[in-house]
Amino acid sequence: MQTTRVGIIMNGVTGRMGANQHLARSVAAIMRQGGVKVSDDHVIMPDPILVGRSEAKLRATAQMAGVNSKITTDLAGVLADPQYSVYFDAQSTDRRVNAVQQAIAAGKHIYCEKPTAADTVSAYQLYQSAKKAGVKNGVVQDKLWLPGIIKLRQLIATGFFGEILSVRGEFGYWVFEGDNIPPQRPSWNYRAEDAGGIIIDMLCHWRYLLDNVFGKVKAVSCLGATHIKRRWDESGKPYTATADDSAYATFELDNGIIAHFNSSWSVRVRRDDLLTLQVDGTRGSAVAGLRNCVSQQYNNTPRPVWNPDIDQPINFYDNWAQVPAQRPMDNAFKVQWELFLRHVVLDEPFPWNLLEAAKGVQLAEQGMQSWKKRAWVNLEPLAE
Repeated sequence: MQTTRVGIIMNGVTGRMGANQHLARSVAAIMRQGGVKVSDDHVIMPDPILVGRSEAKLRATAQMAGVNSKITTDLAGVLADPQYSVYFDAQSTDRRVNAVQQAIAAGKHIYCEKPTAADTVSAYQLYQSAKKAGVKNGVVQDKLWLPGIIKLRQLIATGFFGEILSVRGEFGYWVFEGDNIPPQRPSWNYRAEDAGGIIIDMLCHWRYLLDNVFGKVKAVSCLGATHIKRRWDESGKPYTATADDSAYATFELDNGIIAHFNSSWSVRVRRDDLLTLQVDGTRGSAVAGLRNCVSQQYNNTPRPVWNPDIDQPINFYDNWAQVPAQRPMDNAFKVQWELFLRHVVLDEPFPWNLLEAAKGVQLAEQGMQSWKKRAWVNLEPLAE
């Protein structure tokens, strides 16, 4: 058996997303399954080293993930180590640009979380630097591999919808303030000075989701809000929330589809999942969550009549059919990690690069401009 080892510098994985999704459920899971299978006699095996500011947190994270991983607090030292060819970054956004530029200068292939920067210029410069250095690069765009989205794409591919008219996304949940019940998200998310805010976070997701599934985003109209103005940090101290915690955005796609997404950390959930996408077309509709997807054909569509004087006689949850999984579906983060490792070792195509990351930041930044101007903003194409 031929084993191709890929040394991965994993920076910032002591945080919630990095530890759970990228280390435990992706890289460690790939190691436990025996690597990425290329053929019957060839596998790609990740070999991570965890980087961070706290040795104790790094040890605890490695133990939690069930990996006997090396750890270090010396980023510069490990960047100089030729055993590690890939640099992965899951730090907070304000630390990412400098670290990724250092890794590019060290000749490392780059894979990182989004947003890659707090502004389009910096995000685009990362892409240009990686391109000039000739290093392979990618950004996490996990929602493309969610089972619910895969099922939705199957419907699109078979022409189920006819002409797609609109997409409506609902995302979010109530993030506790932190005074009585611990919050589920870090406090920097709610401070603009630390590159926090739901617009910079979630509009990056909506850009790649719309671009890859429905059509290229042409223009945006966005209204942000800071609904919860006082929160408590990790040490129990109160602070003023300076970043937006909710965003109400409408997107015009180049094929005429209209998409609207409500994103909020200040909303209580009464829907099928934390993220739902409803797609309406001339021949049918579907609603996708993280894992499930239901559809309703034209001939199964009820014919309601407006009459507020009587109880609604139609149960609108009827006449929807579950879309079956046509193949096994793995963790979305793990699937993309495997594709990136194949890209590094086998040079297989990986279109989700730092240019795509810059497009996500561009949409978020233009969303902020739209909010400020209270106007529609067009998106200019970024050169490859």
